Amino acid sequence: MRNRKTLNALAAVFSTVIYGCHAQGVESPVILHSPDNEVTVKISTTDGVSYEVMLNNKQVVSESYIDLIIEGFPGFSQQAKLIDVSSTTVNQELVPEVKVKSSKINDSYEQVTLTFSNNYAVEFRAYDNGVAYRFVTRFDKPIKVMNEVAEFNFSEQATVYYPLEEGFYSHNERSYLHQEIGTISVSDLASTPTLVDTGTAKVLITETALFDYAGMWLLGDGKDGLQATFPQVPTKVVDGELEWIDRNQPVVERADFIAQTQGAREFPWRVLAIAEDDTELLTNQLTYQLAIPNKIDDPSWVKPGKVAWDWYNANNLKGVDFEAGLNTETYKYYIDFASENGIEYVILDEGWYPLGDLMGSVPGFDVPEIMAYAKQKNVGIILWTTWLTLEQQFDEAMDRFVELGAVGIKPDFFQRDDQEMVNFYWKIAEEAAKRKLLVDFHGAYKPAGLRRTYPNVISREGVKGLEWNKWSYDSTPEHNTTLPFIRMVAGPMDYTPGAMANAVGPAAFEKIKYKGKEDNHQDFTIRFNRPMSQTTRVHQMAMFTVFESPLQMMADSPSQYMDNMECAEFIASVPSVWDDSIALNGKIGDYVTFARRSGKDWFIGSMSDEQAREFTIDLDFLPKGSYDITIFEDGVNAHRFAEDYKTTSKTVTNKDSLTIRLAPGGGYTAKISPSV
Repeated sequence: MRNRKTLNALAAVFSTVIYGCHAQGVESPVILHSPDNEVTVKISTTDGVSYEVMLNNKQVVSESYIDLIIEGFPGFSQQAKLIDVSSTTVNQELVPEVKVKSSKINDSYEQVTLTFSNNYAVEFRAYDNGVAYRFVTRFDKPIKVMNEVAEFNFSEQATVYYPLEEGFYSHNERSYLHQEIGTISVSDLASTPTLVDTGTAKVLITETALFDYAGMWLLGDGKDGLQATFPQVPTKVVDGELEWIDRNQPVVERADFIAQTQGAREFPWRVLAIAEDDTELLTNQLTYQLAIPNKIDDPSWVKPGKVAWDWYNANNLKGVDFEAGLNTETYKYYIDFASENGIEYVILDEGWYPLGDLMGSVPGFDVPEIMAYAKQKNVGIILWTTWLTLEQQFDEAMDRFVELGAVGIKPDFFQRDDQEMVNFYWKIAEEAAKRKLLVDFHGAYKPAGLRRTYPNVISREGVKGLEWNKWSYDSTPEHNTTLPFIRMVAGPMDYTPGAMANAVGPAAFEKIKYKGKEDNHQDFTIRFNRPMSQTTRVHQMAMFTVFESPLQMMADSPSQYMDNMECAEFIASVPSVWDDSIALNGKIGDYVTFARRSGKDWFIGSMSDEQAREFTIDLDFLPKGSYDITIFEDGVNAHRFAEDYKTTSKTVTNKDSLTIRLAPGGGYTAKISPSV
């Protein structure tokens, strides 16, 4: 059996008590079905605890072992006795405090709980679109978790979209490398979520309800599976390079355990989102459904919206009578732009305080004056900070944010998800909620349930976003059309879309050349202070409908938007949260099309990889009646001049259809409103 020797060795090292044989009178395996009976989980307790997952009687996850290794207590690999099996059926409707994909969520599942003689239990849930399990312990004293075993085994034919990492110290901003699962070695580390294509279905691996514990990462086994690994508790950190001493703290020594925690608790859910069709991943909400419920008594003050962002375009402005930069005049200009265009927020990113001192001030940068001005203009201000300076000045800094009149904070550069850092995320979320501050985590690990527990955690990074165009070729159209099927399944992603400087990137150029159109050319250039995208203009506009972030950045400069007001006004009109979301089509890394509703208005967003595409979508999702539609689509020359676009306005009904034509790296977006 897989890893039996390894599991027994671990248990022998960390346990002092060994229980007897498998339970008498309790059947094994235990069979669990999803509400629609299409997903089946077979749980075996014959030699440790293992599970298999079938979809319509076809195996998608082969026998995979799980265990929790706690110091001084026996794990499952030591044949702990199964003493009880109980089941539960749940069919309820959840109403999310922040309606990212929809205003209501159908939460229907079958659950089975296996209770063992060693004060352990395991809960499995089967949904129509996935499977999840978690450990539960009932010890009366704190425990030390030495390790957790979580196997995810597939078939030799499986492929994987693997976010390969260099180590646990990471912003988790990765590309997804598509390769055969057998090529992933035992030293190839990946963050989650990670997506496996079994041939029968797609299986996305992630976690939620991550609390007082280390985050889950993955390694290969060199065969047909992946196995979990976890950052151990840090025992020694070092300050980073002198210029980054206010934010970088690499871990140089670790303990031999991953968590010290309460003995009576539920552990994080291990989530397997399952989809026969790629589009089913786009509307999967298991990470929210399984998260710890809301702890804010009245979260009505949590207001989604758009943000005029300063850092992406280095505060480049034109046509003004002051020198643009980190100063009061520049941010008043941003506030005016936001106020005039219905943009709810402005971020004061790096530079508003002297690095290393959140209580200090910067010459020429009158933050109280900026705050007062923003309040007059009904624009909220969000303040950036490094996590380390925030930690060092936590109470006084958090109180100062409130005194200044900030509505939110953007802590950055965490680069860790060990137990210590996970707990700091929770501290920030809780203390920010007490002060009615939004939180947008950057330099962060993926969403893992905190956004439900504290809805003021309104978005987070943990994604290779638009800013990578400032220094690399990585933010390709293919990358952009991969993210919705993997990273976005975990939760909102602060990709920061909206570039108005657009160019044909090298990947699209190669596709065009391959088609024999030698007159076309690459014109993308890496520029740090005046960056451009490797997509068409409308691809960037479509991101505001396709990419989910309740706090959605408008990344480019106000000057760029004012030069392109037709596009800017449309972007500003797109909501950042949705009452309903319909995935109209999609294929991982190739293309994606959404229809989303806010109130009575519908928005369509479609994006392509480096390949030009054309397809038709029906408007049968619209209620009866007549609708006015405004369309932005790639211009006829967008394949060589990526800023080329055209607009169309007409009247439609739910009997009509739309032909969507996408240039290489292209996009299509539309707003549909009831006719007056």
